[in-house]
This record gives sequence, C-alpha cells and structure tokens, in this order.
Amino acid sequence: MLAGYDEAGGGKGYRPVDHSNALEKMGGELSTALRASWLPRITKGWFFRAETFFSVARYLDEVGYAPDFLSHSHGEGFLRFFEERCQRQGIYIFDEPESALSPARQMEFLKLMQRMEQSTICQIIMATHSPMLMAYPNARLLRLSKYGLEPVTVEQTDHYKVMREFCDDPKGFVEAAIAE
Repeated sequence: MLAGYDEAGGGKGYRPVDHSNALEKMGGELSTALRASWLPRITKGWFFRAETFFSVARYLDEVGYAPDFLSHSHGEGFLRFFEERCQRQGIYIFDEPESALSPARQMEFLKLMQRMEQSTICQIIMATHSPMLMAYPNARLLRLSKYGLEPVTVEQTDHYKVMREFCDDPKGFVEAAIAE
C-alpha cells in the first residue's frame, strides 16, 4: 500500500479482487505503522501475490489488457505473467512467487530476475520459502522474528535445512516424516 499498489496484488490503479475480507483492513493498519522511502523515487512496478494471482489475471483478461495467463498451467501462467509484467523500471514486490513453480521453473524465475536487474532500474522485494530463490546472487536476506528483522544466510534458514536433510537422505527423510 505504501508503494501505491493494491494489497491484494496488481499495479497502480488495479482493484480486481473482492475486498470484503480482513485483507484490506490488515494492509491498511500495517501501512499506517510503517514509513517507506527509496531513491530514486520509482512510481511504477507491480505487487505479485500468489494467493490472488488468478483474480488479478482474470481481471486483466476481462479488461483485455494482457495476454491470457489462465490458459496455461499454473506455473506457466506465473512465468508468463512475470515475463510480461516485469520488463520496465519499477519496484516489484513478490509474495511467494515460487508457490506454483517447480525447481526448474524457479531457475527460470532466477534468470528473469537477472534480466530485470541488467536491463532496467528496478528493485525486487520478495517474501519466499524457496532456498533456490533466496540464493540469488547478492540478495540481502532478512528473517522476521519476534525481535524484528535480522540478517540471515540461506544456510541459516529453516527451509534450507529441511531441503538439505531431504537431499542427504531422501528415503530416510520421508520415512521419518511419515512416522511423526
């Protein structure tokens, strides 16, 4: 909301999602408690929220403003959306972009972020559980804890530790998880 985007996702001026739930109230309350600033002042961009992607994509389809994102698989729709929407200067906020992306598609997303960084002036802010996305070169990782935001390395995250345990012994890991 501080950057001018709808809390349900979209760009400036988009209100494609039903706001009858507590989402708007929560975003409004949080935005009044924060103060944001960035230089240079960027006024374009996009807020991608995995939970509301289909509502935003349906809205874009209905107004005839974008390619059809919904006729593809979930992950392909996400990637097409990112490729179409993230080509200009701006601030891009991604909330769990990996939710529909396989590991191979997460690598495609990493390549897209690199193209964004090389070809435009942009800033990416991302909330993710994906160790692959966290490992983006020169990313600044912060963990939200009861003490506030604290710097963290990929290897210190719980998600990395779980993936490492799985990769070290897939069969044993799954057997132990099922037995719990």
